[in-house]
Amino acid sequence: EIVDELADNGAPEVIGDLAGAYTGEDFGAFSDEVAGRRGDFTQFLTEADCRALFDVPEGLTEANILAEVFLGGEAEWLDQAIEVIATGSANDVKAAEKLRLLDLSRVDMALLSSLEGLFLTGAGAKEPFSAKIGSFPTKATQAKLGALQDRLEGLMRRVEAARAARLALSAARRTAVLHRFAAVFLPIYKARKDARGWLDFDDLITAAKGLLTDPAVAQWVLFRLDGGIDHILVDEAQDTSPDQWRVIELLADEFTSGRSAREEPRTIFVVGDKKQSIYSFQGADVAAFDEKRDLFRTKLEQVQTPLQELQLEHSFRSSHTILRLVDLTFDERRQKGLGGEVKHIAFFPDMPGRVELWPVIEKQANPKPENWYDPVDLISEEHHAARLGRKVAETIKATIDRGTQIPINGGKESRAVHAGDFLILVRRRSEIFSEIIQACKAAGLPIAGADRLKLGAELAVRDLAALLAFLATPEDDLSLAACLRSPLFGWTEQQLYALAQPRKGYLWRALETGMEHGETVSILQDLRDQADFMRPYDLIERMLTRHNGRRKLLARLGAEAEDGIDELLSQALAYERNDVPSLTGFLGWLETDDVEVKRQMDSAGERIRVMTVHGSKGLEAPIVILPDTAQYRARERDELFVLPEGPVWKVPSAESPEVIAQARAAKKEKDEAEAMRLLYVAMTRAQSWLIVAAAGDIGKDKSDDDASNVVWYRLIQEAMVAAGATTGPDGSLTLAEGDWPPDLGRQATAKPEAKALPAWLSQNAPDAPRPDQPLNPSKLGGAKALAGDFTADDDNRAAMDRGTRLHLLLEHLPNHPAERWGMLADALLLDAPDKDALLAETRTVLTKPALSHLFAPNTLAEVPITAQINGKPMIGTIDRLVVTDSHVWAVDFKSNLLVPRTVTEVPEGLLRQMAAYHAALCQLYPNREVEVALLWTHSAELMPLDRDIVRSALMHTTLP
Repeated sequence: EIVDELADNGAPEVIGDLAGAYTGEDFGAFSDEVAGRRGDFTQFLTEADCRALFDVPEGLTEANILAEVFLGGEAEWLDQAIEVIATGSANDVKAAEKLRLLDLSRVDMALLSSLEGLFLTGAGAKEPFSAKIGSFPTKATQAKLGALQDRLEGLMRRVEAARAARLALSAARRTAVLHRFAAVFLPIYKARKDARGWLDFDDLITAAKGLLTDPAVAQWVLFRLDGGIDHILVDEAQDTSPDQWRVIELLADEFTSGRSAREEPRTIFVVGDKKQSIYSFQGADVAAFDEKRDLFRTKLEQVQTPLQELQLEHSFRSSHTILRLVDLTFDERRQKGLGGEVKHIAFFPDMPGRVELWPVIEKQANPKPENWYDPVDLISEEHHAARLGRKVAETIKATIDRGTQIPINGGKESRAVHAGDFLILVRRRSEIFSEIIQACKAAGLPIAGADRLKLGAELAVRDLAALLAFLATPEDDLSLAACLRSPLFGWTEQQLYALAQPRKGYLWRALETGMEHGETVSILQDLRDQADFMRPYDLIERMLTRHNGRRKLLARLGAEAEDGIDELLSQALAYERNDVPSLTGFLGWLETDDVEVKRQMDSAGERIRVMTVHGSKGLEAPIVILPDTAQYRARERDELFVLPEGPVWKVPSAESPEVIAQARAAKKEKDEAEAMRLLYVAMTRAQSWLIVAAAGDIGKDKSDDDASNVVWYRLIQEAMVAAGATTGPDGSLTLAEGDWPPDLGRQATAKPEAKALPAWLSQNAPDAPRPDQPLNPSKLGGAKALAGDFTADDDNRAAMDRGTRLHLLLEHLPNHPAERWGMLADALLLDAPDKDALLAETRTVLTKPALSHLFAPNTLAEVPITAQINGKPMIGTIDRLVVTDSHVWAVDFKSNLLVPRTVTEVPEGLLRQMAAYHAALCQLYPNREVEVALLWTHSAELMPLDRDIVRSALMHTTLP
């Protein structure tokens, strides 16, 4: 919305500058990143600032750069050179073909960039992006060029010299566009949040910091806080951002100044482990930990209070075996990324430990789809991720079935393994993540499912959402079709085609009037009847339970669909706690919020937990499996690099000026260091048993002094060898120490016999008492038509539809001139087969002089009315109501084909209806004469009803 506003009103030229780089979701993500980095835009850089940032000389333009490179006449002599180069080696021929594709007569920056790709070395060369002097073209071809070779090498040198200027100018312009966009985007973004009273977490930190630094109020605020703060505790300090540290620093300033430092001593207690700093994406800066420690040390020394430091080397979680492997994994080559020496002491030195390193499952690509309609992202059973998933599930199941014991209480006791003892940690939610969950469910293992779930991506949720969309809007043919094809009803494509192809009108009407799909219609009609009364949760549960929807979905989609179904029910309940539980509101909330559920996995019971390493922070498990340790090339997702001068817009790696190249290298180094800390966190979640596996490519062996971009699997493999691990027949490595308790056998894990269920579980709950339903005047019993007045269908559907259409015309046409009635009838009745006949009948009624007073401008149409009839509530709608100072006339339209000749022949049901209207109007207008009448549209005849007759009809009515 904000970007649209900018494009329409705020800064269309800025949006135009960005349109070439981003479209759709990519541009939305770019805008989100700008908003997330708003704190870094302390000032918006001008174009001159950007040129200075990238050392672009004053006055330098594209024309200047091009003039330095292209001296004139290149098109002629280059054409000659190309023809000679084309006679050389295979590489020369390819180069000549590329040169021929260039428009040498059009000198611009695109041409210069293309020539760089041909005339300069690549990024991986010994001298990157240098002119290929002496190597292009090949030696034999150079001799053929003769004097042209000198001109060619001169051009190559000029292209090399111009490259830095071109990149700097391009980066300066991109950054200038970024700051122009931010300068108009961020104020509107802030105004939108202010208008709604919204604050995000960064806003809270910024506001707190501003409150403590604003000269107008800071001293007063600090004075007020000073008297109420005796102690500051900073937990998980390694994940604290610089802005958060600034707030802590300001709060602690008074601890070491003035009277505060000399009175009752106050303390600041900081707890943190730099080795576990893995949240840089949330602003955490591990370097700030040491900086703030030194800062507080200096301040405390000023008041003669030394800083107390305590290194906790003991581990109260892991066995000695695992800790020894961790120390060997992060040796002196890897310690820089962890922030110092890695040394652990096991608090329970006698607790047995075990580490396994499984052989790598080699990469296996998916076979080509056999059918054109097969999903392109379907993972075959032979895919390496699927094979690893099955191996993990088989290992867990076999471990439990054997009655394997694990040590507890520091190794003093042991017990049998259950599913909840397994914690599976992945680096990212890749195909391995989903394949492990699927394999565990296929093996019948209890599993807690994914730690994060996107509801909209779950097939079962989409099927249920299609059902809800149809219930909310029965005219939604697409949702109904999707619902019918889903496992909920299991229609085939042919069945759906046969229903939809010959129909006229809505799909639901075609389904409802058909005779061969009774079960489907019965289910949908039941849900439609309840849609106006039940909450979204109840509707979903009704489909899942009463109509076997859960069983059908799980039978088709597998056990993994249960996670999505259960979370949809949970979210429906959560929605009802915060909003009015309407069906349309719930559907809109699901669609617009793109709900992602983050589930708490620290209390999963006796179920396997599968999550990312980031999500496992603070958790532990007796057995930890690391299946995602193969080579991983992290994508560079950020579009902005934040320099001391301000944010700059990222450019491609090969196109980076020196400033951005340095920032990119620094960020890569930080990311690689954090990857090491991430591995440290993953390994130290295990108490006694660690299993490491990999599927796919593990890259080349880089076990030398190069500490960058190391594959986790190879890193642990090297440490396992150094620790003296034994090699198994399949190539696996095992490191086991201590007296591991023996297996108990399969019988030890047998489940106890199921207890008999209480009787009330098999009985239906009693019906809840319902309040009295309002009376409907048209449903008080009695005949509604004369004998012989019948229609083609037995349930009077055609007659009812005909009456509905006539009422529609009589309601709307009197409000418009007669010459427009035909056009309005077309719009109101659409494809009604009897439209012309109904319009003629309506026209006769509206143009009859004796009836004109009923349709005068001051009369009322379709008037809702409610009253008490014999002590019971009544709700109805009067077709036409005429109210004057002394009289009230209520008229009801009747489209019967057989019209009674006198009032005494009027069917009893119609008399009861009009009697109810009469009684209600007498209550509403006690001082006026109330008259009721029937207007027979077929004969355009108004039949007043005697009040005594209608009163008598009501007296003989037995009210429910």
